[in-house]
Amino acid sequence: MSLFNRIFKLGQSHAHTVIDKMEDPIKMTEQGIRDLKKDLQGAMQSLAEVKGVTIRTRKESENNKKLAADYERKAMLLLQKMQNGELDASEAERLATEALSKKESHANESIKMSQEAENNRKMSDSLQSNVNKLKSTISTYENDLITLRARARTAASTKKINKQIAKVDSSGTIAMLEKMRAKVEEDESLALAYGEMATADRSVDDEINSVLSSGKSVTSSASLIELKQKMGIAS
Repeated sequence: MSLFNRIFKLGQSHAHTVIDKMEDPIKMTEQGIRDLKKDLQGAMQSLAEVKGVTIRTRKESENNKKLAADYERKAMLLLQKMQNGELDASEAERLATEALSKKESHANESIKMSQEAENNRKMSDSLQSNVNKLKSTISTYENDLITLRARARTAASTKKINKQIAKVDSSGTIAMLEKMRAKVEEDESLALAYGEMATADRSVDDEINSVLSSGKSVTSSASLIELKQKMGIAS
C-alpha cells in the first residue's frame, strides 16, 4: 500500500470515528451536561458577585443614612448653642448650614445606594432563578443519561443476539440441518428395505426348518404329492 493510500485510510478512519462520536447520543448528552455545568459555574460566580455588590451598596446606603442623621443632629446642637448664647449667631448658622448641606448630601447618597442595592437585588433574584433552572436541567439530563445508558446497553445486547441469530440463518445452518435430517431418514428407509430383503431371503429356509423341528405338517402342493407318489410314500 502506498503512503498516500495509508494516509487516506487513516484520515477516513478518523473521520468515521468523529462522525460516530457526533452521532452517539450518549456522548452528545455527556458533552451537553459538561457545557451546562460550565454555564452553571459561570452563573453562580456572577450571582455571588452581584450578591456581594448588593450587600456592599446596602451597607453604604445605611452608613450614609446614619451620617445624614448625625449631621442633622450636629446642626441642631449648633443652633442650641446659639440659643444658649454659647455661640455667635452668625457662626452658628454658618456651621449649621454646612452640617445640613452634608446631611443632604449623605441622604441623597443613601437613597442612591438604596436604589442601586434594590436593582442589584432584582438582578440577583433573576440570576438565582437562572441558576435554579440550570441545576434542575442538569439534574434532569443526568437522570435521562442514566436511562439512556441502560437502554443503550439493552439495545446493544439485543442487537448482538439478533445479529448472531441472523448469522446462523444466513450461514445456512438450518438448511444444513434439514439436509442432514433428510439423509438420516433416507438411510433409515434403506436400512428397513435391506432388512426386509434379508428376511425374504431367509423365510423359506426358516419355514422348512421350523416345520421339521416342530414336526408339524403343511398343506401338500401338487408337486409334493407327485414326488411322494414316485417315492412310494403314502399321502
